[in-house]
Parts: sequence; C-alpha cells; structure tokens
Amino acid sequence: MKNLDSRLDLLIHKIKQESPSARFRLQPQLGRLINEFAAQGTKVERDIKLLNEELQNEAIEAQFDNMPV
Repeated sequence: MKNLDSRLDLLIHKIKQESPSARFRLQPQLGRLINEFAAQGTKVERDIKLLNEELQNEAIEAQFDNMPV
C-alpha cells in the first residue's frame, strides 16, 4: 500500500505542476490508481475523487476546443 500511496503522491505533484491546458492528460493514470486502491479495499479520499472528476471534465472540454464550428 505504501507503494500506491507514494505513486499517488507523485502523480498529484505532477498534476499540480502541469499546465492547466494539459493536466487532463494525466487523468487516465489517476483513474488507474484509484481503481488499484479500490481493488485493495482501500478508501480513496474525497479530494482525490473530485480531482479525478475535474480532470475528466477537462478532457471532455478539450475535445470540444478543437471542433470546427
């Protein structure tokens, strides 16, 4: 579990350091880590779940940014 915790801490640090327009690209990694925590029966903190949801929303928005009008 310490390995998961350290991987999560590192990923959150990367997300915070990433530019707002590109940080959504790290969402799949965060989603996988959340799933790994769940598979081990470990509760994921609410703020981590909210961050994952926020990144998912940013990814959806990014898809529409490049659509022709």
